Amino acid sequence: MTRKLSLTVESRNISVYLHKGDLPADVTFNGAVAVDSETMGLSLVRDPLCLVQLSDGGPEAHLVQLDRQTYDAPNLKRVLSDSAALKLFHFARFDVAMFMRDLSIVCAPIYCTKIASKLVRTYTDKHGLKDICRELLGRDISKEQQSSDWGAADLSDAQLAYAASDVLHLHALKDKLDAMLAREGRTEIAQSCFDFLPSRAALDLAGWEDVDIFAHS
Repeated sequence: MTRKLSLTVESRNISVYLHKGDLPADVTFNGAVAVDSETMGLSLVRDPLCLVQLSDGGPEAHLVQLDRQTYDAPNLKRVLSDSAALKLFHFARFDVAMFMRDLSIVCAPIYCTKIASKLVRTYTDKHGLKDICRELLGRDISKEQQSSDWGAADLSDAQLAYAASDVLHLHALKDKLDAMLAREGRTEIAQSCFDFLPSRAALDLAGWEDVDIFAHS
């Protein structure tokens, strides 16, 4: 079942498609796909995956409200695990771990705007999506619905607009951050970090979330 809404997100009119259970088989994306997820909390042990958002940078966002009893979403899993399509995230480490745990897939290849930001915006410790959107894109995004109930059967228009906003800017952020990475000579190290993310997520799920295995002590 799909519900279409026309919503205003950061002064942009966009079409938001809410799909129950899975992404329809006929939905396609052009090029890199921006991805985000909403969960019941930030614990990889306790909190279930509830919603996955996707956008190819156009004026549409596709939101998949998952069946938490089965997580049977073959079309969504196909998109997320497609080795030919780059997936853009902000803080990919968490989302990739959630997909690994609940959807039983390895999501790759990956680009993480938070990692890219930390590698080049060394003049600040503010690397949240809101912060880098404000600085690099001149857009002030709202995080008001971030801590709302994503396990509810019926999500509000405010929740859907918030969820869509988290994937609408990642393509533009990648362009800005790529230029900064190239300028600072850090493109290759960034790629190495992105490539390591599935392994980092697997370590988190295996109990090494708060342990630096590369540390001397």
